Amino acid sequence: MELSYVRKIIRLVENSNVDEVEIEEEGKRVRVVRHRNSVPPQVPMAYVPAPAPLAAPQPPAATPAAPAASSQPEKQYHEVRSPIVGTFYRAPAPDAESYVEIGHSVKVGTVLCIVEAMKLMNEIESDAEGTIVKILVENGKPVEYNQPLFWIEKTS
Repeated sequence: MELSYVRKIIRLVENSNVDEVEIEEEGKRVRVVRHRNSVPPQVPMAYVPAPAPLAAPQPPAATPAAPAASSQPEKQYHEVRSPIVGTFYRAPAPDAESYVEIGHSVKVGTVLCIVEAMKLMNEIESDAEGTIVKILVENGKPVEYNQPLFWIEKTS
């Protein structure tokens, strides 16, 4: 191979997204490898303080006090909470039936839903025996740690 031919190959590698080229002709072989800087450049991070929390707006004085929030379980209901932060799924697959519906009877250990966290599917099991009375999260929505997921009416 001629030196001018090898130089053309080197320029081809330099001016392209190719990192390696190997050519063999008439028993002669040329391999050109480009070693890119594998460490990304460091970008300085700026410190930005968190914004101060805003005070909640006060209701007008003429408005009567609002009743307790509807997300609070009544005394006879057991609350199943999320043990992790993730995405709530009612079924094991998009085309599958939900694990439980309102009115279903469950026992301790019955799988109620899945919470996906970091690409891991975590089955959430019932920790009480009873009947599902309310599902508090929509399918596919994010959930926080300790967020209520279900209300179960306990059986004695």
